[in-house]
Amino acid sequence: MLEDATIAIRRVKAGRHAKSQMLLGLRGVGKTVLLNQVAEIAEGEDYLTAVLEAAENRRLAEMLVPPLRAFLYKLSRVERARERANRALGILRAFASAFQVTAGGVGLSVRSAEGVADSGHLESDLPELFLTVAETARAADRPVLVAIDEVQYLEPEDLAALIVSVRKIGQRNLPVIVFGAGLPQLAALAGEAKSYAERLFDYPPIGPLEHEAAARAIREPVHAEGAEIEVGALHQLVGRTEGYPYFLQEWGSQAWNVAAQSPITVADVEAATVRALDALDQGFFRVRLDRLTPREKDYLRAMAQLGPGPHRSGDIADTLGIQVTAAGPLRSGLIRKGMIYSPAHGDTAFTVPMFDAFMRRTMPDWAPRASAAPVKMRRRSKR
Repeated sequence: MLEDATIAIRRVKAGRHAKSQMLLGLRGVGKTVLLNQVAEIAEGEDYLTAVLEAAENRRLAEMLVPPLRAFLYKLSRVERARERANRALGILRAFASAFQVTAGGVGLSVRSAEGVADSGHLESDLPELFLTVAETARAADRPVLVAIDEVQYLEPEDLAALIVSVRKIGQRNLPVIVFGAGLPQLAALAGEAKSYAERLFDYPPIGPLEHEAAARAIREPVHAEGAEIEVGALHQLVGRTEGYPYFLQEWGSQAWNVAAQSPITVADVEAATVRALDALDQGFFRVRLDRLTPREKDYLRAMAQLGPGPHRSGDIADTLGIQVTAAGPLRSGLIRKGMIYSPAHGDTAFTVPMFDAFMRRTMPDWAPRASAAPVKMRRRSKR
């Protein structure tokens, strides 16, 4: 993935076309780390870069105004781009005003430009703003990279505006490239926002590490500290974590802390597992559970009752003892919150690895709440 990103970054710098990218993967696979590495690669190629994080109830205009302002002030120091940059700052000020964004005194020394990117319609204004910034970047011979994490949290209108912006920049072959990262449903969300999104972006999947790569991720840091780990302990640790980078970090850290001496043993990994699960339950898993309503927790607990998944939506409703139509709003809300996704039509899966086991640990005595209208149970589909 990083090799492809490097090629794209260099192509844009050279004035050639390259697709923007959206990294797709579950929680804990290292998407954010990769996104930061992409930004570092771009900085090494003399790009102006910004790494942003989308969040629920935060609009794209609010996110973009501060870094675009910073870009334009830097570009204004280049003599051949100064006039364009000052005009662009005026357009940015008008855009910020139209969307009621406060950005630390954006363009206080520059008059607001009227008639460009100030209609208040994001799908029209954002592409105009991006084009203005991109043309300024070309005049200064300084390419721009914008990286956005958690893209699935963008409002549909915001995602559509971003896609239109990428399209117009690409049509004019301007030196701006966008990288994003999000949960697996992001590709579908982009397609729903704009049908041509699949032609604008590559969607590299980011998954757990293969066994040998996961083993190296543990073994090499241990060796770097002058210690050893038993082969059996290493295999057990990789198996426990299923190769997910975040879990490898947690288990590896706990195993290191538990071990009294080198080499790290199977017994050390077993003791580390207790500590790692407790740490994950109190942090990584708990912060996600605490955002949910009681009924949403019931839905996830019903999924957990069926196993890791994915599961048919009807089977989850049956486990809850409610109609599929009644379960639909719960499912939709959990998808919006980034807790589950649909890997195929009618299927539902956790976005957080091992969350099914956590739900069983944290709600061990769970039983479906009494439904208002008992339903006839269907025969569950075989998987």
